[in-house]
Amino acid sequence: MSSKTALVTGATGLLGRQVVRAFERGKWNVKGTGYSRADGVSVLKVDLVNAEQLTAALDDVKPQVVVHCAANRFPDKCDKDPEGTRALNVEATRRLASLCAARGILLIYISTDYVFPGKPGDAPYEADAKPQPTNLYGQTKLDGEYVVLEEYQKAGKAGLGVVLRVPVLYGDAEVPAESAVNILLDNVWKAQESVSKIKMDHWALRYPTNDISVKYLGSDDKSKLPSILQFSSEDKCTKYEICQRFGEIMGLSIAGIEPNTEGNDPNASVQRPYDCHLSTKALKDLGIDVSTQDFTGWWRWNVKAFRK
Repeated sequence: MSSKTALVTGATGLLGRQVVRAFERGKWNVKGTGYSRADGVSVLKVDLVNAEQLTAALDDVKPQVVVHCAANRFPDKCDKDPEGTRALNVEATRRLASLCAARGILLIYISTDYVFPGKPGDAPYEADAKPQPTNLYGQTKLDGEYVVLEEYQKAGKAGLGVVLRVPVLYGDAEVPAESAVNILLDNVWKAQESVSKIKMDHWALRYPTNDISVKYLGSDDKSKLPSILQFSSEDKCTKYEICQRFGEIMGLSIAGIEPNTEGNDPNASVQRPYDCHLSTKALKDLGIDVSTQDFTGWWRWNVKAFRK
């Protein structure tokens, strides 16, 4: 069997690190790209908006598969830097897709549940449901989907460009701010000493998902497979309910955290969806295991809060 090689963009991030580990468990040769945290050995320093650096990385690694995890993925930061966000989330994605399509490389583009409006009563969203992002982050990720599929279509390699949508993630974070879930545990600790109550969203539903593995690589005829896939857990909760779970796990009071059931401030620049739950039907139809780690169980293990 020939050597299998994968390249993972954003390999120093929360999701990218897990994707690299998934390839390593599958005995792949795997390289990552990063920027500020790249070590230049297992993670190559590549500015994804630089066409020459991107081309050099692909020609050096010669991967059969590229998983594109890199993105500006924080909605508030996206709003503050729309030009930079589009440069990374859309234009760099287009360039990567064009280069990969020309080389016959399978590209798995990691997208988000925020491509959907998340109106009450709409979820779960099937892969072919109409996207309608409520903020710039969601819009740029949707535009990224379009350019990936478009570039592969133009190159006559439509089956090799794949979109994989995932929801909010948690996992082994280097700093809590890497994940919108991990940082909630930080808030629970801060609430122990805070004089004033911390307001926490108790309106929008989230489906935190751990350890995404790449399993869409086995078919010889990829043109018959769906171009858009979705992965999610079924474990729904608001941010406040996640804080409640953390309090129970750690034996900490969350009296200093106040549930906010008001939803979006209509005057806020970033509008967040209520419920963007993704249907995993397309993956199930392919016979791919969509089971996920139990949220409470994983966090008990992670913080070593074992119960006898």
